[in-house]
Amino acid sequence: MATQKQRETARKNVKKAQTGARKNRTITKLSKETRSPLGREGAKAAARKRGASSGTGTGAGAMTVTELRREAARLGIRAARRWARPS
Repeated sequence: MATQKQRETARKNVKKAQTGARKNRTITKLSKETRSPLGREGAKAAARKRGASSGTGTGAGAMTVTELRREAARLGIRAARRWARPS
């Protein structure tokens, strides 16, 4: 486990990196292929922060749509999109 000083330094480094990224608008300069997964990861982190699932990100609220569909296929649940539409 990290010491208190290491944690404080890590927090400080993260804050500096965030400030630099905001100032240089680093993310906007990235390719679309890189930005999309970054946003997806951010959304998952936000879902976990809201309490969708603690820590691991395996709860339904912490999964992306693609991950939910893959999990449904693995469990043998048929296409959920058909349920939402009238036949």
